[in-house]
Amino acid sequence: MADNSATRRSYQDEAHAIHARDVHFDFSSVPMHYIPDEVLATHVTNVMHLVLPEGERAMAACLAEALPYIDDERLREEVTGFIGQESMHAGSHEGARTHLQSIGLDVESYVRKVAWLVDRVLGDHGLTGKAKQEWLKERLGVFAGMEHFTAVIGEWLLESEALENAGMHPTMLDLVRWHGAEEVEHRSVVFDAYMHLDGGYGRRARTGLLATGVLLPLFVISTAYLYRKDPSADKGGFWGTQFVSATVRGVIPSFTTFFTEIPRYLRPSFHPSQLGSMDNALRYLAHSPAARA
Repeated sequence: MADNSATRRSYQDEAHAIHARDVHFDFSSVPMHYIPDEVLATHVTNVMHLVLPEGERAMAACLAEALPYIDDERLREEVTGFIGQESMHAGSHEGARTHLQSIGLDVESYVRKVAWLVDRVLGDHGLTGKAKQEWLKERLGVFAGMEHFTAVIGEWLLESEALENAGMHPTMLDLVRWHGAEEVEHRSVVFDAYMHLDGGYGRRARTGLLATGVLLPLFVISTAYLYRKDPSADKGGFWGTQFVSATVRGVIPSFTTFFTEIPRYLRPSFHPSQLGSMDNALRYLAHSPAARA
């Protein structure tokens, strides 16, 4: 197993316990377009309620598989906290998805297809021995790459004022900011688990590129599906115009992030502790209405 300075540095610099928070969201008053007059931007945000829960479920399962191979007590503690947080994320977003389904956004069949695809591609496949360990390392590399982007988007959610200025429903605003803050908080865990079990730069670079190649089309396809399934008579005009306008005004993060961030991740000296502000994340988590409820 690899022993590396990046892992040690992260534990020294960010030595606080990661734990799942018992949060409660009341979605009963959330409308279909919870960002007023922003149909496409609402559905870009909705991808979190469709795609992320399935990916986070698979990620938590992968980290649970990795636990028997982790002999560092501090890293085991981090991984255990991470699994708890991801399980809470999946459950909270499931609540939002169920509510949107109840008011007319029919997404059940799509979610089942995403779940099937995630299991088909990123499941354990029943392997044993050396093959099981190698496939585990491969999946940890892919998930570490994906976590880079969720941490970057989490930082954007915390620092951007555009969603609040646009009048986003406070429950949904709290949901995405709480989730974003925890993504920043546990940004290093999967990376450190990968480095502990493997640590090879070649696999990290290859799986990081693969993660980019998977996430971008999945976001585009999912957003297109949601926009098409939206039952509203008025969807706010041509989707392309909405996309450009929302991006320029900062209501959604720029999709160029998928291209501008990967060079940073591919630097040999990169470590996720270089991302975002841990203080901002912990400050929000201390005051989140759902966490305080």
